[in-house]
Amino acid sequence: MSNLFTDIKAKVEKHRPTIVLPEGTDERILEAAANLAIDQVVKPLLIGNETEIKMKATENNVNLSGVPIIDPASYSGIDEMVAAFVERRKGKETEETAREKLKDVNYFGTMLVYMEKADGLVSGAAHSTGDTVRPALQIIKTLPGIQRTSGVFVMVKDEKKFVFGDCAINIAPTSEELAEIAIATAETAKVFGLDPKVAMLSFSTKGSASSIETKKVAEATKIAQQTRPDLVIDGEFQFDAAFVPAVAQKKAPDSPLQGQANVFIFPSLESGNLGYKIAQRLGGYDAIGPILQGLNKPVNDLSRGCNAADVYKLSLITALQAINQREAVTM
Repeated sequence: MSNLFTDIKAKVEKHRPTIVLPEGTDERILEAAANLAIDQVVKPLLIGNETEIKMKATENNVNLSGVPIIDPASYSGIDEMVAAFVERRKGKETEETAREKLKDVNYFGTMLVYMEKADGLVSGAAHSTGDTVRPALQIIKTLPGIQRTSGVFVMVKDEKKFVFGDCAINIAPTSEELAEIAIATAETAKVFGLDPKVAMLSFSTKGSASSIETKKVAEATKIAQQTRPDLVIDGEFQFDAAFVPAVAQKKAPDSPLQGQANVFIFPSLESGNLGYKIAQRLGGYDAIGPILQGLNKPVNDLSRGCNAADVYKLSLITALQAINQREAVTM
C-alpha cells in the first residue's frame, strides 16, 4: 500500500466511520469488507439477503465475523425509512413507490447514509455509474452552491500523486460547469494532502489555437479565477505546458503554474476518461476512483472491473471524505 493510503489509514482508523457496501453478494466486496473489519479501520456494512451473503462468503473462503449485514426485506426500520424517503422526494414518490424503490440495494444503502445510520457508501462493482449516482443525487443531493456532482481520479505512482477531473460524470460541461468542477477538484486535492495547482486543459495554450472548444476552457478559467482568487488555477493549457517546466517557460512564461500543475481539469468526459486510462495503462499509475465530489455526504462509484483492493482503498477514501465533511460542519 502506497504512503498515500498509509496516511489515509492512520487518519481514518481514529474515527472508524461506517461505510455501506450495498453489493453484498459480490466476492470482491466480501473480501474487502472482511479485510476492513480485520484491520479495524472502517466499519463495513453489507446490504442484502443474509443467507445468500453468507453462502457466497463460504464459497469464497471469506470470514465475515464482525461484519454486520442488513437485509432490506426484513429491516425493522423500513417504515421510518419509507417516510423519510417520501418526505425527501417531496411529492415525487408515494409510499407504495418508495417501498418498491427501497428494495434496490443502492437506494436502501443511500437512505442509510442520508438518515445518518452510516457515514458513506461505495458501490459500482456490479452496478453502472448511473445506478450508483442516481440515488445519491435524488436523496443526498449536492452541497449548497454546487449545481452538479463530478467524478475525479487520484492518480498514484510511488510518491507521486495527481488529481484528474472530470473523468466520470459530465459528458460536455459548459464553461460555468468546468469552473465549478475545477474548484471542487482543487478542494478534493487538499483532502489528499496536495497544495492544488490547477491546469485547465485543452489542445491550445493561452490562445495558440482558437475554436469554440478552446474559448470554452479559457472562459471557464476566468470564471474559476474570479470565483476563487485564493486558488492557483490557470489555462487554457496543453498538457505539456502544464506539466513540463521547460515547455511552460516557452509557451506560458507568465503563468503561476510554471509546469508544476498537480490537478488537471479535462474539457470533456471523453478526454478525461481517455486521459486517466492512458496514465493508468501506459504510465503505470494506480487510478483510484472515480471519487464523486459535490455531494452532501460521500458516495463513491467503483469500476465494474475493480478488484478487492480497489474496494478497500475506495472505502478508505470515502471514510476520509466523511471525516473531513463532519469536521468542516463543526468548525
